[in-house]
Amino acid sequence: MAAIPVTPPAKPAGTPVESYTLAFALVTSLFFLWAFVHNLEPILIPHLKKACQLSDLQSALIDSAVYLGYFLMAIPAGLVMKKYGYKRGILMGLALYALGALLFVPAANTRVYGLFLGALFIIASGCAFLETAANPYVTLLGPPESATTRLNLSQSFNGLGSFLAPLIGGKLILSGIEHTQGELAAMTPAQLDTYLQFEANSVKMPYLIIAGLVLVVLLLFVFIKLPTVHTHVSERVSTLRTALKHRQLVGGIGAEFFYVGTQVCVTSFFIRFAKYTSDIPEKAAAELLGFAMLGFLIGRFTGTFLMRYIAPNRLLTIYAVICMVLLAVALSSHSEVAVWALFAVPFFLSIMFPTIFALAINRLNEDRELGSSLLVMAIAGGAFCPLLMGWISDKTNIQLAYIVPMFCLTVIAWYGWKGHIVNEQINE
Repeated sequence: MAAIPVTPPAKPAGTPVESYTLAFALVTSLFFLWAFVHNLEPILIPHLKKACQLSDLQSALIDSAVYLGYFLMAIPAGLVMKKYGYKRGILMGLALYALGALLFVPAANTRVYGLFLGALFIIASGCAFLETAANPYVTLLGPPESATTRLNLSQSFNGLGSFLAPLIGGKLILSGIEHTQGELAAMTPAQLDTYLQFEANSVKMPYLIIAGLVLVVLLLFVFIKLPTVHTHVSERVSTLRTALKHRQLVGGIGAEFFYVGTQVCVTSFFIRFAKYTSDIPEKAAAELLGFAMLGFLIGRFTGTFLMRYIAPNRLLTIYAVICMVLLAVALSSHSEVAVWALFAVPFFLSIMFPTIFALAINRLNEDRELGSSLLVMAIAGGAFCPLLMGWISDKTNIQLAYIVPMFCLTVIAWYGWKGHIVNEQINE
């Protein structure tokens, strides 16, 4: 099947072909950076649950802080990109990212949960700029007929970050100490304070390293010239009303909302799920999650290959149905079978975000930048779905709470089947 057509880039006179390759490589590094920090969240959720003594619902606010940052900053990011270009938007995103990572130090020193949430919100605000720029920019750095494949290739490095973060975070952040409520109650106030501070302090060094790496990438973007890409030129000004006339965009916003909700729900509570269903210790569960995200990475490359032979929308629907079956097994089993079923889900989630994104911005023309912002805003699904999971878990158990991502996948399956279709009269 032919790949999805997008607005072709116009190569400026005098721009060497190699400049697209260098720009593609540099922008692709951003996919790794935001994936790495986001996939530390499944580590932070059980970790801060201990260090700050939280309920499941309260710990889910970690995801809410992150994805509300995306929701609130996506439109400003799109406006910055439209007025000043992709490069300045990327620089602003990297600066916010580094600032948020540095704020983990005072948050850990004070052990105030609100400061952790504020730091995560700032990191997410920076990532909103990066994603608003990088996703559409990659689709323009080459032939339009390979835009979906190119975006999936860049998102494969997102998968690499997703794989490494739980492994590294599990070793550097999680202590492996899992006291029962009775043991905590038996501690003196001084002993409890010392233990909780020990747990909180373990996040400082990893986030200082992250801040340093982000600042290095920021300097590379400052000193390396990026090629200017030109989208479709028209006298028509994009507005929210004109953008929402595109049926494929409206459906894509809903699909991205529920996709991100699905991915965050599956990974954020994986460690809790493994403990509940199979009594797997937190460090071992974190390592298992890391290898599940390796499946996510392999799934990206596999999906990119399969799209040569299967239409992206069709593969999206097939993968969504497979995920629903796996979650049904995870919900109904009471042994390690449940963990292994959940372990397999990220492989099939792997292609969903970039595929939905590419289908949704297909032939938006003047509405491309605004459409991209709206799709990034849809990442807010990661703010609300985990809260629902946390509430269900507190009322029942974490296994039953996985009904939430199972429901979300029905919307994604529909988008791949029918919701992606372009209304031709709008795109003439």
